Amino acid sequence: MIHDFETKVFKKEKYNFGGMDEYIIRGGRDLFPLLPKVFDGIKVIGVIGWGSQGPAQAQNLRDSFENTGIQVKVGLRRQSSSWHAAERAGFTEANDTLCEMYDLIAQADLVLLLISDAAQAQIYPQILPKIKDGATLGLSHGFLKGYMKAYNDCWPKNINVIAVCPKGMGPSVRRLYEQGKEVNGAGINCSFAVDQDIDGRATDIALGWAVALGAPFTFKTTMEAEYRSDIFGERGVLLGAIHGIVEALYERYTVQGMSPETAFKRSTESLTGPINNIISHEGMSGLYNKFECEDRKVFEEAYLATYHPMFEILWEIYDEVVSLNELKGVVMAGIRHDRYPMGKIDNTPIWKVGEKVRAARKSLHEYREVDPFTAGCYVACMMAQVDLLLEKHHVMSEVVNESIIEAVDSLTPYMHSRGVAYMVDNCSVTARLGARKWAPRFDYLLSQIAFPAIDTKSVKDNGELDAFRNHRVHKAMETCAKLRPSVDICVL
Repeated sequence: MIHDFETKVFKKEKYNFGGMDEYIIRGGRDLFPLLPKVFDGIKVIGVIGWGSQGPAQAQNLRDSFENTGIQVKVGLRRQSSSWHAAERAGFTEANDTLCEMYDLIAQADLVLLLISDAAQAQIYPQILPKIKDGATLGLSHGFLKGYMKAYNDCWPKNINVIAVCPKGMGPSVRRLYEQGKEVNGAGINCSFAVDQDIDGRATDIALGWAVALGAPFTFKTTMEAEYRSDIFGERGVLLGAIHGIVEALYERYTVQGMSPETAFKRSTESLTGPINNIISHEGMSGLYNKFECEDRKVFEEAYLATYHPMFEILWEIYDEVVSLNELKGVVMAGIRHDRYPMGKIDNTPIWKVGEKVRAARKSLHEYREVDPFTAGCYVACMMAQVDLLLEKHHVMSEVVNESIIEAVDSLTPYMHSRGVAYMVDNCSVTARLGARKWAPRFDYLLSQIAFPAIDTKSVKDNGELDAFRNHRVHKAMETCAKLRPSVDICVL
């Protein structure tokens, strides 16, 4: 059972997530005094890399371990363009907290390997032998596990191997940690996995790592389940699907005669703003219950037309992840990028209109119109992802975090503040590749299947609406709401 675990230090709590009992650790700064006990014998934590997660985790850990005698150091290649960025964050050679990458790997008791997925795949044969005997390797993504599996490779037998995977991008991990300094438990939820435990301490080290990052609650998974759900989720509703959905909606609304600004507001602004905010606080059922009369009919028609096309493409994406095709594709793309760097998507008309709309705002939350058609399409995709992951036997805590919470509490607020294109162009390389590859497919399925079904009045309800209204995910989200800190992320 992957949802139970044993801990010698922390108090685990049992919660029912939509009919499934799972154990979690509730985080909070009141647990920080336990960290020296958890990390007894660990003198140096080496954070390797300065990409999406590296800056956030290095700074959070440095703050959490202050005055404990445990040093948090950053390891980079000397020629890295990130060297000066790490120095600006206070990690320097002068204070012995900024080191050459391989030197730090050799000295650290806990090595947090946070370089890009493609880089991990390329240089792990050089990294793993340098980790000292009895140390712990920590990952924040199961990607390397999946890649090594594809080539029948395995971990060295003399180290612990764990994962702590924040359910949000690095800037959110840091932002909510800083915002939550006065609110116990404010931060980004994490999953954790133990893939190899040589001394019986791996679970508590992983839990301590999550607590030190500021996770409000931490749930157990496996590395294989994590990379499947995470890589799949990035290509799905967390990023790729939102990209495709809003582009399809924008095109539909402009064809119907709306001005570009109105079309953008009804598609993108409504989704990333009020729709997202309601789901964050009240769940999908709370959003649905706000619609009455004609608006409810519009939502339901959009939902019914969209659900099965979304399930179809999400199923295809999941199969591509499980087959390891997506993981191999990331590595191959990394090689191509040496010659052809990835371009940006922000020069197309929809995103230029978005720049004008955001520039004209008087406040971040001034647009409050909850468009029922946009909401129906978005919720249908979200529900299709939930149902597919449950069908593939992922535990409910992982399902709601990868399909709902990470979207509404981490990624989408950045989209609302700075634009969907900004989010796609500034996330991790793995997520960025997935969004660019799959977003057009979401767009096409909506434009070619869902919307024509609505226009020809051929949408039918074969029990999908009752399944949505009575779905156990709503109870799971009620449980998550009880664990949710009162702090909403503030994106400047």
